[in-house]
Amino acid sequence: MNEHTSPVGLPQAVRLNAEDNVVVATAQIAKDTVVAGEEVGARTDIPSGHKIATRAIPAGEPVRKYGQIIGFASADIAAGDHVHTHNCAMGDFSRDYAFGADARPTEMLPPDKRATFQGIIRADGRVATRNYVAIVSTVNCSATVSRMIAAHFTPERLAAFPNVDGVSAFVHGTGCGLADAGEGFDTLQRTMWGYVRHVNCAGVLLVGLGCEVNQIRFLIEAYGLNDETRFQHMTIQDWGGTRKAAEEGIRRIESMLPAANDVRREPVSAEHLCLALQCGGSDAYSGITANPALGAAADLLVRNGGTAILAETPEIYGAEHLLTRRAPDRAVGEKLIERIRWWEDYTARNGGNMNNNPSPGNKAGGLTTILEKSLGAAAKGGTTNLTGVYKYAEPVTAKGFVFMDSPGYDPASITGEVASGANIVCFTTGRGSVFGFKPAPSVKLATNTPMYERMREDMDVNCGLILSDGVSVQEMGQRVFDTLLAVASGEKSKSEQLGFGDNEFTPWVIGATM
Repeated sequence: MNEHTSPVGLPQAVRLNAEDNVVVATAQIAKDTVVAGEEVGARTDIPSGHKIATRAIPAGEPVRKYGQIIGFASADIAAGDHVHTHNCAMGDFSRDYAFGADARPTEMLPPDKRATFQGIIRADGRVATRNYVAIVSTVNCSATVSRMIAAHFTPERLAAFPNVDGVSAFVHGTGCGLADAGEGFDTLQRTMWGYVRHVNCAGVLLVGLGCEVNQIRFLIEAYGLNDETRFQHMTIQDWGGTRKAAEEGIRRIESMLPAANDVRREPVSAEHLCLALQCGGSDAYSGITANPALGAAADLLVRNGGTAILAETPEIYGAEHLLTRRAPDRAVGEKLIERIRWWEDYTARNGGNMNNNPSPGNKAGGLTTILEKSLGAAAKGGTTNLTGVYKYAEPVTAKGFVFMDSPGYDPASITGEVASGANIVCFTTGRGSVFGFKPAPSVKLATNTPMYERMREDMDVNCGLILSDGVSVQEMGQRVFDTLLAVASGEKSKSEQLGFGDNEFTPWVIGATM
């Protein structure tokens, strides 16, 4: 299948709900072509993944996809017109949050029937999917020393420690020039703590400069961290500069490696998986193929006792009413709406608006408004109850499907999910995003077959088969779930094979840089 032809048996366009007044082209539709099943002729060329009106939509009337409002006609739209940014725009309308209306008991599998994977059991009972030694920089000023320490531990030097997946530096561009109290500081501290305590880190060295705002002692006092074999800390200023600090850091990591290597994998229940749900480089097929398939996999994980974290608050904007309906009590739903209101205020006081999304790439792929993107993105969360709502990088303690507040910027969002406890990541993409997220392995799902064929070396699962080969969403969800179990057991994902994961650590910076 290429972007301009549909395979035999594949419809020219897909209708997602009987109430919709648009359908989505599965390949380019030439002008004057009559769309089979819709009995409407294209009034212009319709690009693959884009929308075509199936009936007239007067200016000001809602444009509907997924059975939901994705925007309003900004001009009269005739049947057969291409519907996109030139004639469809955002508009205000009320949402019915109907707290708990769709909440239902989840049919859980009994413990002896649950799926298993080969995990690493830590002393505290938590289960890891990878086994890293981490160097976490408190501030940009200690990033270079942190990387120097990590660079010392080449594959040749780690050959004596075959159970250690690597020594990785997690560095960033903040940690100073911010207030030492308040929302921004608290968020950074939670992120640091989440990585220091991450189950996939067998040992952690925290490296600071010494005079930064983000003081190591603040983190130790806030979270009760103690010096031990697994966790150590140091500053460059105390150790006499760059070279001496790097040498001391290397010595400390060397002292951690024997204990870090003393692990083995053994069968454990899938209930120990905490999955970060993410999408990026989305296209119009994201909400039709990969996102629903990931949602089906998330449902399977929840039924097996595990946890799935949806994030990216700006990218569920306009679909939040579908999540509040799944909250088992009003308090959970209200927490989500409070986060939505925070974002409306946050974007307004920074001179933006919530429709600064989709990106140019999203729009080229057929997504017109944030409402359309959000409705497709929310499908990653499956169908089970929303059991919790968390702030960015806040530890996730609930089982089941939960939501964590974050930006839509993928590196920052996934950094928060990993800090919250995700030990595996699943990322859907239509345009072809490439990344990795140490210490958690990352699995990438392609939304369409043409992109998958172009980027096979980067994509783990081709969810485009839902359209091109008629594979059901549920069957594809099972394939995704099986892939997650294999990767959690130690099989390297495509991003791991390519060496990704050392450059994506991006704590969310909130507030003024001073």
